[in-house]
Amino acid sequence: MRKILIVGGGYAGFYTAMKLEKRLARGEAQVTLVDPLPYMTYQPFLPEVAAGSVEPRHAVVSHRRHLKKTTVVTAAVSKIDHASKTAEITPVVGDPWTMDYDIVVVTAGAVSRTFPIPGVADEAIGLKTIEEAISIRDRMTANFAKASNLPAGPERDRLLTTVVVGGGFAGIEVFAELRSFASALVGSYAQLEMDDTHFHLIEAMGRIMPEVSLESSLWVIKDLAQKGADIHLNTQLASAVGGKIELSTGESFESDLIVWTAGVMANPVVKHTDLPIEERGRLRVQADLRVINDDGVIVDAWGAGDACAVPDLTGKGVGGFTVPNAQHAVRQGKLLAKNLVADLRGENPAEYFHKNLGAVAGLGLYDGVFQNGKLAIKGFPAWIMHRGYHGFAMPMWERKARVFGNWILNFFWRRDLVGIPARDVPRAEFEKFASRPRG
Repeated sequence: MRKILIVGGGYAGFYTAMKLEKRLARGEAQVTLVDPLPYMTYQPFLPEVAAGSVEPRHAVVSHRRHLKKTTVVTAAVSKIDHASKTAEITPVVGDPWTMDYDIVVVTAGAVSRTFPIPGVADEAIGLKTIEEAISIRDRMTANFAKASNLPAGPERDRLLTTVVVGGGFAGIEVFAELRSFASALVGSYAQLEMDDTHFHLIEAMGRIMPEVSLESSLWVIKDLAQKGADIHLNTQLASAVGGKIELSTGESFESDLIVWTAGVMANPVVKHTDLPIEERGRLRVQADLRVINDDGVIVDAWGAGDACAVPDLTGKGVGGFTVPNAQHAVRQGKLLAKNLVADLRGENPAEYFHKNLGAVAGLGLYDGVFQNGKLAIKGFPAWIMHRGYHGFAMPMWERKARVFGNWILNFFWRRDLVGIPARDVPRAEFEKFASRPRG
């Protein structure tokens, strides 16, 4: 059997493996998926996880539970040498080892891209993983509890000030969801009012949400402004040292919760290969998802998702390539599996062509925006569309059922406002009272 190595178990990698299981004949190939995490994260749900509307475990899909015919290795691929068809596998515990393969599929995804702004690396938190979303939720709930015991003043203002950097879809969604979450939290504290909270979104460009029309983006700004949120356009974050926010406009304030959503970059693992990458650090692939160099196709090397520069044949991609989002990664993963099997059987692979189905964003409970061409839907109907689309887009029926079930329970009993900030330091309570030998 030919050995297929899938590097990365996010959208593209998970769907590639799942569809290969259905398309490969018995004994035709052996598939191994390697990822440092034992699950795929459905990232569109991260803002709702941060705001308590989706249970964290419901937003992830277990590799081992749902990939029954695939060998799952929970470790990192630290190097790929396609010339020798080997990959270096580095586990969290134990020594690295070398795995040989016949075909490699690079679907390593993307990571947060930051800039050398003082304080960001030390104070901010991203929104690419389920752990980050949970931590944001726990931080906000803890801050409200702390603030409720303080008199009005700078320290209370710092705890009740939330900053989001980046005005793309992820930034706007988490910004709006956290503001909605804060409105629910305030109801639990007689000492606090919504006017005590402060929400700032910082965007370097002159507009937010480039995926929607200018009219729709202006509506979102107006909608958030009416809710008391501040959006700083044409503004850059100059410093965040010690939680003190300094903007390029000269404005300054303090915050205890800084969320960074200002861009992504290809997983650095693609730089540790002998496969060709382009100037932005992404793997070079052609429209049928085979890896290419200046001389043409590199045999037995494939790629899809955010780690790859996939040509957008619709002509609407940024720089001629598909944008890094779940909509493309899922469909590319499905096509990659189909093309790989076709190639194994001596058939011609198909090119990736997908017209955007539109953009939909949740803006907190019962509010949203949808855009498809000139059609724009705002408010409650768009929120229903947002939940419907993402609820059904969640992989696996048992995951869909958990998400929809969670939403139904929240409708009757409201979303869960409990945070567990101590989970970041789970041994603290034990260590506090643990007996130690005298001496």
